[in-house]
Amino acid sequence: MNAHPRPSETSARPVALVTGVGRTVGIGAAIARRLAASGWDVARTQWTPYDDRMPWGVEHGATDTVGAELTGLGAATVAVEADLADPGTPTRVLDEVEQRLGPVRALVMCHCESVDSGLLDTTVASFDRHFAVNARASWLLVREFARRFHGEHGSGRIIALTSDHVVHNLPYGASKGALDRIVLASARELAHLGVTANVVNPGPVDTGWMPDQVRDACTAHTPLGRLGTPRDTAHLVDFLCSPQGGWINGQLLNSDGGISA
Repeated sequence: MNAHPRPSETSARPVALVTGVGRTVGIGAAIARRLAASGWDVARTQWTPYDDRMPWGVEHGATDTVGAELTGLGAATVAVEADLADPGTPTRVLDEVEQRLGPVRALVMCHCESVDSGLLDTTVASFDRHFAVNARASWLLVREFARRFHGEHGSGRIIALTSDHVVHNLPYGASKGALDRIVLASARELAHLGVTANVVNPGPVDTGWMPDQVRDACTAHTPLGRLGTPRDTAHLVDFLCSPQGGWINGQLLNSDGGISA
């Protein structure tokens, strides 16, 4: 674990756990920065072996860079290498975060397994890994968060990033559909804790994975004539985590520039 200590022993900043913060250009990193700027301490997870097998590769030094940025914004922060395909990982992550920063008040799930394949070429191993990371791990994180939550009624937050892309992306889209149901069920099942639970579909956001053909097609199809940015998603998540966002609950929010209209 990489840790940047609490800036002040008298700090009373709430703690957010943001998963999937492996690269400086990613949505997870943008959300972490935005929450730090809004007064949160931020724990974050990443899984370097995932980036290593993806086309973009590992961004060396990203964990330290993001940590320094968050500290510069006044936040205490820790980074945890977390293999979320392991069902024991969510408990270990929450244990470490609580020990280093304190109890988690907002759980923001940006992690994913995402490997393109369709109905005819998806392997059983890939299908199972997608569901293990995108659905099962998310359920276990939500469950562990809820078991430990003792915050003021109405102060807790669960937010997950989703996708509506399924064609030729079967295991990713199907597992994200399962994620949606898990998180939306939390809005009712955790009502006694006063924890809100919402899902955000950020639409097409290019964080370095889009080929030119995909980038051009998405841009042309979006009414605003541009792609989404990580900061677009971060601003919405920041609002949902704020007291002003506390009445939004049990929703799947399309923050996609109108591409789904």
